[in-house]
Amino acid sequence: MDSDLDTRLGWPAELRFLLDRYPREQWMAHANLGQMARFWLDRHQMFRELGGALKDATEEFRAGTVTPQEFQAWFGPRLQFFLQQLHAHHQIEDHHYFPIFRAAETRLVNGFEVLEKDHEILHEGILRSVESANEFLKSLHAGDDKLRSAGDSYTGVNEALLKKMLRHLDDEEDLIVPLILDRGEDQLGVG
Repeated sequence: MDSDLDTRLGWPAELRFLLDRYPREQWMAHANLGQMARFWLDRHQMFRELGGALKDATEEFRAGTVTPQEFQAWFGPRLQFFLQQLHAHHQIEDHHYFPIFRAAETRLVNGFEVLEKDHEILHEGILRSVESANEFLKSLHAGDDKLRSAGDSYTGVNEALLKKMLRHLDDEEDLIVPLILDRGEDQLGVG
């Protein structure tokens, strides 16, 4: 099984048995998709959308369509919210939900181990993003060369984090939502 977050393309067959039974197209209409799962999927969508908005804002600034002041006022609070919420989300999953799901379906244990390792990798990416974003924000009023260099650095760090996050969110959903649909939130103890 390719568990590398940078190269994997989903789950191997031995971890897809529930996903094959409950493909994505069926999720939203399924009776067992309860409030917890809907909230959790909404959070994942928020991470996708906000990550994309941060990327777009950075590109717009680097293209010269917004001033440093406008960019800093919009970007700083949203990046902080994004990274804090992503970290907190992973903590709740690791310490509350994953143990419940792991116990409910032991055939998925290897998948949850991969997801927990993903969280460690994403946490490292969050730390790099904070450091790189701080340097980028400090350079907003510096000379063009320093700003360009810091912008290039942040863009690379951010794109790597977003790529990893998107792969992780898809894989996490593909492992967990079918389990919820199969068993129901109340039976799993998460409803």
